Amino acid sequence: MKAENALPAAAQRVADRLVSLGHARPVIMLPASGKTSAEAAAGLACSVAEIAKSIVFRRLSDDAAVMVIASGANRVDEGKVAALVGPLGKADARFVREHTGYAIGGVCPIGHLRETIILVDQDLLHLASVWAAAGHPHAVFKLSSAELLAMTGAQAVDIAARDAPA
Repeated sequence: MKAENALPAAAQRVADRLVSLGHARPVIMLPASGKTSAEAAAGLACSVAEIAKSIVFRRLSDDAAVMVIASGANRVDEGKVAALVGPLGKADARFVREHTGYAIGGVCPIGHLRETIILVDQDLLHLASVWAAAGHPHAVFKLSSAELLAMTGAQAVDIAARDAPA
């Protein structure tokens, strides 16, 4: 691979991990940031719902990282997540990097430095494919929701905030 086409180190780690898992689709570098679901969707010309955003929390009982992979169209209900894993706290940038190995804005669902509790938004199961961060704010990869569950060993759960009817 030519130097100008090389992936950033964290994205290359993800690309190598995907190959080791037998995933055939490449890591793609977006021309602009994919830090937010809207930015990533615009860069990929897909719906915001197809962006599998990763949000990391800190479980208060043992400082474990809890990652929620949610549809970009959904807001995560922290109460629902806490009901599944225990009381949660905020995960700052240092905590996220120490546990996952990735910086906020590019946290990949796989290849974490430490064991991470992972929950997948059940709404992602209704989509043919989703796009996940690949270790860098500009890097993403495409996969099916079944592949996401298989790669992470996560369970699909209801974690989306549902607004009450008016």
